[in-house]
Amino acid sequence: MKRTSLLLFLLVFCFATAMQAQAPAPEPDPALKKLHAAVGHWTFEGEQKPGPLGPGGKFTAEATCRMILGGFFFQCQATVKAAESETRLLEIDGYDPVDKDFSNEYYFNDGSRISGSLTITGNTWTYEGKWATAGKQYQYKETWILAPDLRSGTDKIEISVDGETWTPLSESRWTKAQPAAKK
Repeated sequence: MKRTSLLLFLLVFCFATAMQAQAPAPEPDPALKKLHAAVGHWTFEGEQKPGPLGPGGKFTAEATCRMILGGFFFQCQATVKAAESETRLLEIDGYDPVDKDFSNEYYFNDGSRISGSLTITGNTWTYEGKWATAGKQYQYKETWILAPDLRSGTDKIEISVDGETWTPLSESRWTKAQPAAKK
């Protein structure tokens, strides 16, 4: 029985691969080109405001962003350093050509996760979603405004418990930079 199942799987796999080889390769939706403005290596510094996620304080960070999986998705990996902590995160953005909208996911090294949407209007990127962290869920809003030359920007993040009353979480300034030399 196992031999028959394996043979059937291999036959279907080979047939599907042959059919794909004959079809033209899919192209990323042109809307994904909007994400190219953020591709590169970024440094940023800012301040977390005191609130439900902690006492606040200054932070610095580095992020490297690129298009992945044939240009169909955007990935950003960042490390944020504060006085007594270091947070690593992975961002993945994609585009749904049927619904004509961007999805946005953040994954943090403490198990936290933000899931939501991204709207890009000119040089303004607006993220909205839900942030699950430390056993609680918050509404999340972030506005990133890129300078006209696409080499710097400002970022403001707010959170809410009820979706009506918003609390500032952080503000930061971003600068596109050359990646640090590998050691």
